[in-house]
Amino acid sequence: MVLTLTAVVFAILGLVLGGGGGYLLSLGGSPFYLIAGFAFLVTALLLVMRKTAALWVYGLFILGCLAWAISEVGFDWWQLGTRGGLVIVLGFVLLLPAIRRHLGPKHRREGGISASAWPVALPVLVALVVAGYSITQDPYDKPGMLPMDVASATPSYGGDVADGEWHQYGRTPYGQRYSPLNQITTDNVKNLKTAWTYQTGDVKQPGDVGETTYQVTPLKVGDTLYLCTPHNWAIAIDAATGKEKWKYDPNVGLNPDRQHQTCRGVTYYADPAATAGAPCATRVYLPTSDARLIALDATNGKVCESFADKGVLHLEQGMPYDPAGYYYSTSPPVIAAGKIIIGGAVNDNYSIHEQSGVIRAFDVQTGALVWNWDSGNPSQTQPLPAGQKYTANSPNSWSVFSVDEQLGLVYIPLGNQVPDQLGMNRSANVEKYSSSVVALDINTGADRWVQQFVHHDLWDMDVPAQPVLLDITHEGKTVPALVASTKQGDVYVLDRRTGQPIIPIKDLPAPGGTIPEDHASPMQPISGLSFRPPRLEERNMWGVTLLDQLACRIKFHQLRYDGQYTPPSLQGSIIYPGNFGTFNWGSVAVDPERQVMFGMPTYLAFTSQLVPRDQVPPKKQDDKGSEQGLNRNDGAPYAVKMGPFLSPLGIPCQAPPWGTVAAADLKTGKIAYQHRNGTVHDMTPLPLPFKVGVPGIGGPMITKGGVVFLGAAVDNYLRAYDLASGKVLWEGRLPAGGQATPMTYDLNGKQYVVMVAGGHGSIGTKPGDYVIAYTLP
Repeated sequence: MVLTLTAVVFAILGLVLGGGGGYLLSLGGSPFYLIAGFAFLVTALLLVMRKTAALWVYGLFILGCLAWAISEVGFDWWQLGTRGGLVIVLGFVLLLPAIRRHLGPKHRREGGISASAWPVALPVLVALVVAGYSITQDPYDKPGMLPMDVASATPSYGGDVADGEWHQYGRTPYGQRYSPLNQITTDNVKNLKTAWTYQTGDVKQPGDVGETTYQVTPLKVGDTLYLCTPHNWAIAIDAATGKEKWKYDPNVGLNPDRQHQTCRGVTYYADPAATAGAPCATRVYLPTSDARLIALDATNGKVCESFADKGVLHLEQGMPYDPAGYYYSTSPPVIAAGKIIIGGAVNDNYSIHEQSGVIRAFDVQTGALVWNWDSGNPSQTQPLPAGQKYTANSPNSWSVFSVDEQLGLVYIPLGNQVPDQLGMNRSANVEKYSSSVVALDINTGADRWVQQFVHHDLWDMDVPAQPVLLDITHEGKTVPALVASTKQGDVYVLDRRTGQPIIPIKDLPAPGGTIPEDHASPMQPISGLSFRPPRLEERNMWGVTLLDQLACRIKFHQLRYDGQYTPPSLQGSIIYPGNFGTFNWGSVAVDPERQVMFGMPTYLAFTSQLVPRDQVPPKKQDDKGSEQGLNRNDGAPYAVKMGPFLSPLGIPCQAPPWGTVAAADLKTGKIAYQHRNGTVHDMTPLPLPFKVGVPGIGGPMITKGGVVFLGAAVDNYLRAYDLASGKVLWEGRLPAGGQATPMTYDLNGKQYVVMVAGGHGSIGTKPGDYVIAYTLP
């Protein structure tokens, strides 16, 4: 009975691998799976015939499979193990006495003597030795050391922020995510303990959109932390104890047309002309997901009614279209020179009738419009006259801005015109400004310079991250620099006065072959400092077993893929890096003293398939906003179907690592190290600690003590890393997903690190409402 069942299993696997392998070979793929199918079928037949030759055939197949796997991927355990796992497990099955005693001559079977195990045992032993060796190897790992000597004795942090404070999203207007505090060091960080935990009470609701996420970085001013929640509550808590001081709920409600339900932060402002203690002398500005900006008294959370319309600025004013849920600000605005400057997120790929991507500056006291810069009409920066509208569908900025008040510039990371995957009918202005960083005059809104990072963007390669400002020593001179991290994996280092590159930029040929109505740029830029992954090949396809690997290999050949910047197509294209981004809104952290950076490059391939309008199904009543699946592009000739490139088991088709940590010297543009980051602890039914290198979204924070703090990964941990080497020094288990950027502050001589844990809808981490502070005992 056991022998028969085993033969059936081998036969089924043989048929599946043989049939699928034959199809793969017809697509130009590897012949291995066809050969494997044949080996399984022959083994099954010999088992039915009770021939010892079954063991010899399968033993030789094990050795052949091992040789093939090593030839494809070397001694990478995560790829070797999944190629050979099922093969070795079945080898152990054949070694069972209950199988072997039924093989061979009749007198041996009757006497109960088992056939020799060596034909299978020896190949299995060889495979296990190779596996043991490969576990000790990591061909992907790039060890190294950052130069930790101080490059600038008088670094510029930007703004007038005391060392122990955190006044803006990136601590200062420069967005460095760097703290001069050094009480926590590489030696003592292992002793961090929880100081307090606060729960906001804002939890995910059944009617929420999928992309309901908690991404806030709290601010610390004096003895108070200020933060917001996914449903846009503003909260003040005591920085020493975590006790709530006040809470304000703007009642944004639920709207299925919002693609995002999140808040990355609030904006703090102290009126220099106000009397201390006067109402609204200090303010917190709260952006909401129903397109409002609300001014609150920082001391008690009451609305400051002197601002705009009784404390509320309605951001839909001047928009050409205004369907509820299509426009809102997910990121905190910046304040400079008495102006509060804000952009907004638009729903990607819903419709061609989208709001404008206009950037606006309002008087911080009154809410009066001072200037507007619309990338679709960039020369008209004076406030629009009554009745005139901003340009529909112009590239927008949904991320965080940076400011250099001495230069009088605000730096805007710009996205693309929607629909992102359709480039026909774009204006010259859209072609100039999309997927770029633009520097605007703080006082007038006029653009001083623009540097574009993707030409004729067809891939949703928005510039997603806050530009980081610091001064860099270059060719013996101090140069005011801007660091822009991008979805495609490039890190651009520019002179922030002019936008000219400090680290060289060159152009590379890019694939063509769009739909007839469109075109692709023949060249695309690449920075001299880049974390772009190598081109995908069939051997990079991955899976838990040979079966889902085979499915991914077939899918790889069925989809169009000509390397990075393969245009979307009717057959479906592989987009790698995908629009999730190598870097996303978490940006990178820079150390302005050592002039180095630390980031979290992530590698996930996506697919993008254009769907002709007559093939788009009608919209359902209960459809909710999402960037994955079918994006309707109402009014355009094509919809687009997008999502991660996944196996039938729902795991990435490309081999890990999917998430890394890395660092580079910004003076030279050289990458110092890159390591796998994160485990599958929260990705599998069992809490396995395997360090595969998992995806994540969020940002890092560096301290002068040489410690980097980062959550972000899809396993629920906050980690501390050695800035010099990238090695993990400490881990703190989080009660929910940590897809936010940590911050740090000092209070009464004690350094705290704060992390928000609330989960992320699109990557599926556990939701929650936690704010957790850590400190040394």
